[in-house]
Amino acid sequence: MAAALSRALKLPGKKGSELGEYDPLTQADSEDESEEDDLVLNYPRNGLGRDGCLGASSSKLRSGRSGRLVGADDEAQEDEEEEEEDEWRERLPSKSRQDREDGKGVQYWSHRDSGRDRGGEDRGGPGPLGGSGLGAHSTEAEEKRLRMKNAIRSAFFLVPLVCAALLVLLCAFLIPCRKGELEKRPQWERALGDAGGVTPPALALWDVDGDSVEDVFLGVTEWTNDTHPTQGNKIYSAVALSAVSGQVLWRKVMKESVMYIQCGLQYSTQPSPVVLLVGKSILMAVNGTTGKTLWSVLLKNIESQAVLLPDLQGDSVPDLLIATLPADEPLDLSLTLISGLTGAKLGDPVPFNLTGQGKLMGPLLHETQQGAYYILFGLGNVEAISLHDIYIRADSKMPITQALRRKDPGWEGLKKTNSSSFIHIYRGSERVEFLLPLVAGFGNSHNGLDTVSNLNSTKSDWVLVYGSSKLSVLRQKDVRKEWTFNSAPIHSPPAPGHFNDDGILDLFIQHSANGTMKALVVDGANGHLLWSAEFVCPHLVLETSPISTSTGQSAFLFWASDPIRAQKNATKTTVSPGAASAEPLIRKLFLLHPAHPTILLELTSTTDTAVTSAVSYQERQKDASYITVSSRPTPDSEPGARIVKSMSLRAAITKGQIVRVEESNKSGGPVKPGVFEVNKFFRGLSFKHQ
Repeated sequence: MAAALSRALKLPGKKGSELGEYDPLTQADSEDESEEDDLVLNYPRNGLGRDGCLGASSSKLRSGRSGRLVGADDEAQEDEEEEEEDEWRERLPSKSRQDREDGKGVQYWSHRDSGRDRGGEDRGGPGPLGGSGLGAHSTEAEEKRLRMKNAIRSAFFLVPLVCAALLVLLCAFLIPCRKGELEKRPQWERALGDAGGVTPPALALWDVDGDSVEDVFLGVTEWTNDTHPTQGNKIYSAVALSAVSGQVLWRKVMKESVMYIQCGLQYSTQPSPVVLLVGKSILMAVNGTTGKTLWSVLLKNIESQAVLLPDLQGDSVPDLLIATLPADEPLDLSLTLISGLTGAKLGDPVPFNLTGQGKLMGPLLHETQQGAYYILFGLGNVEAISLHDIYIRADSKMPITQALRRKDPGWEGLKKTNSSSFIHIYRGSERVEFLLPLVAGFGNSHNGLDTVSNLNSTKSDWVLVYGSSKLSVLRQKDVRKEWTFNSAPIHSPPAPGHFNDDGILDLFIQHSANGTMKALVVDGANGHLLWSAEFVCPHLVLETSPISTSTGQSAFLFWASDPIRAQKNATKTTVSPGAASAEPLIRKLFLLHPAHPTILLELTSTTDTAVTSAVSYQERQKDASYITVSSRPTPDSEPGARIVKSMSLRAAITKGQIVRVEESNKSGGPVKPGVFEVNKFFRGLSFKHQ
């Protein structure tokens, strides 16, 4: 009865909005647990709900407390209490539902009621039993909202995690793939024909198959199968090679050796570029894609490449000029005008009685600041004559186009007499060895006949080498020497490139004497020496190739043997003269960059004799290929092979070896760069067009 009376004292009108219920009898019987019961009874009002640890412990406390009370009475009293409890459950449905939920245990509370309590708190309601009127639909909507909130939280966690994983993949996977891709750049080697000694064959570069990579055009000489080779059983041809694979695109058989190959002439009716093949007595234009002949013209004793002229006929195609030098009259140089569209001669050849000796200078086209055109040429000396005068003397019946009407008063005032048509560019007691425009990449311009590559070269100053050891820069505005640099005999054309950062082209020159080759860089602004180094002579006469880089300066590619500094520090060994002569000479290709002037990068080495070279650019890859044509010796008496080789510069740099050409022994000298710093710089280097 005491238990029944105790339960009867509970207020039946109280709903589940206040989950803590006060039992006076139980409180009186268990005073030692009063503080714990207060905590249990009051926690719903503090907004903690029944979930988590507190909800479970409250159920356990109530269950434990009931167990202790029942244990104090007998079993009969327990049965009586249960009957009375069933009666009260019928009267109070909410209470009976709550008791049934209490009887389901701690796990049921933690999984079912905790979610309801959270939902009620989030809605601002009283809890799972106090949210009357919301129903099951509100609970489902709340659960969807919770799931959405959890998804957003997961996204905020997963997105940075995925980005970090991708960054790790980029560093760990893609960068090594980039190195592997560099090694897969187009690199090939192909034997074409027989070696013709050290005479450089015709070489030109131009893209004719539309893959944005400049293809290779080469003059080839082959022997027939006769056992005794003579001049009569040679086969001459011009061959086009794919720059990507080295495969032959087409072959054009010629009646004579090809001296020059020039590319880039464009026709409005011919989408393919036109390739010009120049022999000793023939000038032939062929389709660059197929090698089919477009036109040809017969001449005698051709001595020069074709010079691109402005349009003289008004047919929208540039015309050509070529120099011939008859064998029976060595001083009578003739200039012939030829139609670029049909190959027809424009009038008669114009002869000039030149006084002088030496090799032919030019001809070169020059456009003055007033827009007048002049032709530079000469034997030992350099003369200039107006293109207008050449045109009139060739055929006075041809109409004069707008391009020929202008004359430059400043240049015309340089004539010695009014009756003379010659303008003296250089005339002296020392013969001219080299004359070239001061234009970046002119030596490796691939013999272009397009207007773009000829635009700057026709308006620039000139580099003049005379007396075999004097280097000067001539100003085009008044033909005066800007400066003069004295050197040992210069055996190859100077190579213009940017060594310092003053924006003025500098000059790389080299000379050989007594088994030593010396390389020098001369400042283009004042003629001062910027850099020099000595090497064992490689016995090559090969022009240096300047290449424009991503730093804004030029890198210089040149052939040499070991640096002299390394030879001085090496241990001297006694070698017999016969053994020394039997050892093959190893030639090395070095790359010099102004950022590290005391360091050279050795790209490759070979025992072949390189006779000519050119540089091909790949704009997409920011790379360049170094094309060499070499004579490879054979162990027997048979003629050697002619080898054409293409090498990716960026791929070669990754495998290059560092060679130091200068050591600073002074205490206050510059700090020597480390290997890691040098490798990082060179491997980050890229190349672009001049």
